[in-house]
Amino acid sequence: MAATVVTANRLLDGAVVYMAPGGRWSARLDAALVDADGSGGDAMLALAERAVADGIVVGPYPIAVEADARGVRPRHIKEAIRAHGPTVRFGPGRPAGGRPPRAP
Repeated sequence: MAATVVTANRLLDGAVVYMAPGGRWSARLDAALVDADGSGGDAMLALAERAVADGIVVGPYPIAVEADARGVRPRHIKEAIRAHGPTVRFGPGRPAGGRPPRAP
């Protein structure tokens, strides 16, 4: 079975978050609690559902990841986009994730 992490959206601002150790939530995938062999998946989802009931996150679900010495990487392109941000520009001349270009 593939390694998994639990992801959701933070209810406060809609940001993509990952369950971290201790039931915390982090916007950084590299801080996620990794279920390396699938044995803790049910417990992780139960903890995530408590965070839903507490109004912290919405829509938690497990995602397959690769975890090794280089870090944690999603195995599916959709989750890679969620983890690393938009792939499009925001408005005229504004690069994704960046500041607008300086006026001449």
